Amino acid sequence: MKIVIAGAGEVGTHLAKMLAREQHDIVIMDQQEDHLAFAHSGLEVLPIVGNPTSLNDLEKALVKNADLFISVTPEEATNITACMLATNIGAHKTLARINNYEYLLPKNKELFEKMGVSSMIYPEMLAAKEIVASIKRPWTRQYWELFGGALILIGIKIQGNASVTNQKLIDLLADEQKYYHVVAIKRDNEMIIPSGQDHIQSGDLVFISTTHEHEEAIRRITGGKNTEVKNVVIMGGSRIAMRASQYLPDNLQIKIIETGREKSVYLSETLPDNVLIINGDGRDTDLLMQEGIRNAQAFLSLTGNSSTNILACLAAKRFGVYKTIAQVETIDYIPFAEKMEIDSVINKKLIAASHIYRFLLEADVSNVKCLAVANANVAELIARPHSYITKKQIQDLELPRDLTLGGMIRDHTPMMVEGKTQIKANDRVMVFCLDSAMHKLKQYFT
Repeated sequence: MKIVIAGAGEVGTHLAKMLAREQHDIVIMDQQEDHLAFAHSGLEVLPIVGNPTSLNDLEKALVKNADLFISVTPEEATNITACMLATNIGAHKTLARINNYEYLLPKNKELFEKMGVSSMIYPEMLAAKEIVASIKRPWTRQYWELFGGALILIGIKIQGNASVTNQKLIDLLADEQKYYHVVAIKRDNEMIIPSGQDHIQSGDLVFISTTHEHEEAIRRITGGKNTEVKNVVIMGGSRIAMRASQYLPDNLQIKIIETGREKSVYLSETLPDNVLIINGDGRDTDLLMQEGIRNAQAFLSLTGNSSTNILACLAAKRFGVYKTIAQVETIDYIPFAEKMEIDSVINKKLIAASHIYRFLLEADVSNVKCLAVANANVAELIARPHSYITKKQIQDLELPRDLTLGGMIRDHTPMMVEGKTQIKANDRVMVFCLDSAMHKLKQYFT
């Protein structure tokens, strides 16, 4: 697939690196040559210095032959204009990064499609929704709804008192009621796609697929504490903080601590009545004490500085806060944050990349999620008639060790999968795979 990426910032660079590994034909353009230095480090990426709103530069980037044009510069207007021009030049599909949620409203979708913008992503809004899901279930590290909520995937840090510890998975799932599936175990820095002979240890980060009706059972067997979140403290009045405050339930008491006076005034005039804005420095422990940090059940550090966010969450843990969430945009810091007991990590680059992935697989992919702390991906796939995945029972397919099937939907009914399960045409299948396996999905599902 020929893909042109405009904007070699964090999102564009990360996306180009991932796609280059999957042998797509990648061109990345940016107005600043130094932003393109990464493309000279052995990657199969063609760097071009140019302006994405210049017709001449777009033609130089061969946009007219592009299957997908992606504009992810920091400027929303630039991204929309670039997509409009790319469509007129001949790009088959376009995608723009935006920061105005109104553009995503259904009534505006047709307007932008007519203008030449096939799709749009708003990473801050997507990040806010992940935060809300995590706050609603504070015992989880990560929580995702798949297939419209028919299946869920939960990332859980296993506690010492958990009943699932030190037992082989084949013994845990021996009873007839197979209501969950352990799709992966992260132990230290190693991600394991487990077999029946593997076992769960205290301290493991375990990814489990199940259904909504069994959430409470999963919490109990993994040792999660049933803590109700009533008070939330947020450090940093970013766009993610604003969106999260608007999406969280109205019955929560939320405090946002923001250093900028003008922004504090804007937030106080914009956000709901249950959100109190404090103009101050969230790193000030005396201020945190004064604002009742010891009475908070959740602390979110959403400033633009990854190190500050990690340290602030560690400080919140010392005050006894149960749930901490850090925005960590430096990808290399994510394993460190996890090891330091940050409960949940938010990374806009990975969120944006996961939503762009859906345009890139030839299989019928309705959604792909990149797991920030796992170096892994979750895909919702539809098994096409006569595809390889439908030929045999799962145990006889000889699936590679870096992917597993976590569950499926058949005739609107969610179910777990096991060795004797045979996938049928039009089944909707949840696949958990390491980065190394993403390019293998097509051969099984197409």
